[in-house]
Amino acid sequence: MLDLLIRNGRIIDGSGNPGYDATVGVEGDALRIFRGDTGALPAARTIDAGGHVVAPGFIDMHSHAGLTILHEPRHEPKVRQGVTTELIGIDGNSHAPFKTREDLHRYIELDSGLNGEPPMPTDWLTVAGQLSRFDNKVAVNICFILGNSPVRIWSVGWDDRPATRAELDDMKSVVREVCEEGSFGLSTGLDYPPGSYADTHELIELSRVVARAGGFYHTHTRALLKQKGCSRRGWRPSRSAAAPIFRCTSPTTASARRATARTSTIWAWWSAAGTRDWTSPSTAIPTSTAAPAPISGFRAGRWTAGRKRLAVILDSPKERARLRQEMQARNALGRTDEGWLTNLRKPDNMGYEGRSLLDISRERGQDPLDTFLDLMRSEGHSLCAIMVGTNPQTLPAFVSHPCGMVGSDAILLGEYPSPRTYGCFPVILAEFVRAEKHLQLPEAIRKMTSFPAQRLGLRDRGLLRDGMKADIVIFDPNTVKATATPRQPKQYPLGIPYVIVNGKVVVDKGEHTGALPGRALRYRR
Repeated sequence: MLDLLIRNGRIIDGSGNPGYDATVGVEGDALRIFRGDTGALPAARTIDAGGHVVAPGFIDMHSHAGLTILHEPRHEPKVRQGVTTELIGIDGNSHAPFKTREDLHRYIELDSGLNGEPPMPTDWLTVAGQLSRFDNKVAVNICFILGNSPVRIWSVGWDDRPATRAELDDMKSVVREVCEEGSFGLSTGLDYPPGSYADTHELIELSRVVARAGGFYHTHTRALLKQKGCSRRGWRPSRSAAAPIFRCTSPTTASARRATARTSTIWAWWSAAGTRDWTSPSTAIPTSTAAPAPISGFRAGRWTAGRKRLAVILDSPKERARLRQEMQARNALGRTDEGWLTNLRKPDNMGYEGRSLLDISRERGQDPLDTFLDLMRSEGHSLCAIMVGTNPQTLPAFVSHPCGMVGSDAILLGEYPSPRTYGCFPVILAEFVRAEKHLQLPEAIRKMTSFPAQRLGLRDRGLLRDGMKADIVIFDPNTVKATATPRQPKQYPLGIPYVIVNGKVVVDKGEHTGALPGRALRYRR
């Protein structure tokens, strides 16, 4: 007897091919596809998917949920979107391996504005140890990619300096061992300390190790490269190491008049990179999220010392003046009348949740930059800023490009997270497909399922085929939509009544069942 039958739905299998009518069966955690008369098939449960699309579960290729999911293992903001697998450790910010708990906790604090904090105490130092926290303990599958920050901390420490030859050899050994533990590759966040201290030679050498292990290079390139006219340097580690590249590209902030030309230029640069292959995720909602360290200074050595040292620095008139000058030169805060702050936890600051920096600064009678620094002094690294960082006019070009796929870049922090945290994937289905017709539905689903599965090397996910793992989303193509807004961001989408992970129903008639069937997926070489 089958565990589950899904009847009467339109199967769009993730390959990019048109849909077809058939019945999907689930036996354990595996799929079976049945054509023809299936009336006699016995099953413990049957779902009538009439009028709905049955597709593979969506794969989020850019997730900051590696720690927050330990707080909220039901992971409702993402699984209710149809997400069944996520890639964590992106932007150079993984949370393993570490030599000591002191280093791990220090890094968690530094990184807390992007990835939050886990329930304490942490009980891992190794990648294997962290991955063990996910197996059948969370709602979705987790893929891990190694960040270059912990690699640097392991071998070089926290200092802003080039690695010695011996230290680089040690870093390469760490990367090789972590790849053997199941990492899908190496990520870099070259605005995030201490990974930002790495030079190009270091990144090339580490990428060579990854290439030999069959992994890929995932990069968040340096913000200052564009200012220096060096935007194309972001692909050099991958090109030199012959590793597939996964470029975390954000849609350009150019004005509408220049948007199309600039977007074409970006894609042309990357097409000429000389890498073996490359892909790029794009968010579907034009906001970005940032934490204090990358906003505050590219030369971020003073930010890695922890909350107490940060307070001392911000209390120093000399250091504060230097910091203000640096931030002004970079226009680090962007437009202070756009976007908002969140994840404020001190009682005196709670009234600022969801408000723009300009609005807060006017209330306080301060320059916006001073307001930001004062809030950092109070809140530490956990402060989170949501900014209008992309141009909606360029989003369709990024998402529909042959090398584009979908990643939420969602940060599940604060009372006012980016709306994409609750609605990235439904926006693709409702706006990019149904309303604006930038994509046909089969191709959109491919970009959210089999395409990212191929990049990850997941041979048994991303398609609805016999023997594949039973990660399934059932949605109504006529009604699916995101309901999250900047003022009400914590709103679940509509039109996604069922989500199945590893054969278990996690979302049932639009409600979370409490099931936690997710697994830590390891790269199989």
